[in-house]
Amino acid sequence: MAKKSGAGRTDSASRVILATPKALFRAFVDPEMLASWRAPEGMTARIERFNPTIGGGYRILLTYAGTGPAVGKTSPREDIADVRFRELDPEHRIVEEVQFHSSDPGFAAPMTITTLFEPVRDGTKVTFTATDVPAAIDAKDHQAGMASSLRNLALLTE
Repeated sequence: MAKKSGAGRTDSASRVILATPKALFRAFVDPEMLASWRAPEGMTARIERFNPTIGGGYRILLTYAGTGPAVGKTSPREDIADVRFRELDPEHRIVEEVQFHSSDPGFAAPMTITTLFEPVRDGTKVTFTATDVPAAIDAKDHQAGMASSLRNLALLTE
């Protein structure tokens, strides 16, 4: 779901995953696990400089597969982003500030991604809410990317 907020667009996606909040939280604070699920379909991820503490964070390099048209934010086939952990509430909530490396001013503003873990009867409802989404990020593509990452997270943890 995409909507406009006062400071910029907000996109969100959620999925019930057949895993505990503890297992899901671990997938965010283990760099190998994070790299295995975070990249949406059609991309691969590599994690650098990982520090899972409040104020710490990581650099993620997302590489586009294939030979189609160039779509990267940082280079024709790559997105690079620095991510800072603003909140780490184990098994409940993670707040990340994401800053893309790009010469395009449409990607310059940082966005905030809040992840909530809500226990439900059949597992855990995981919700991503991205606020202040940079204007150059297509809402439909962003929505598909978040859904794809949630699907990857489910495949990893279920």
